Amino acid sequence: MNDVLTQLAAVLEERKSADPDSSYVAKLYAKGLDAILKKIGEEATETVMAAKDGEPRQIVYEVADLWFHTLVLLAREGLGPDDVLAELQRRFGLSGLEEKARRSKP
Repeated sequence: MNDVLTQLAAVLEERKSADPDSSYVAKLYAKGLDAILKKIGEEATETVMAAKDGEPRQIVYEVADLWFHTLVLLAREGLGPDDVLAELQRRFGLSGLEEKARRSKP
């Protein structure tokens, strides 16, 4: 499954140099950070609404959109799914309370 994230990250990286008229992602990059953040906000809201409706297929669909747009943000910032996976691995085995306490200390 991680292969899909790696493949998608590679495509998103390629789209950075694509003509905005040829690609949705290239158009997002051209519009800048605010446009990408707006899409993430929209997709997060749609994910919440799908969860409230309790429709599993719609939840998966909306989470896929949310993940996609967050991957666009990561790529824009020179990051990728491996960076997020490494952070999740770092947190693995910690209780949520312990991890939160560590973040609040300077």
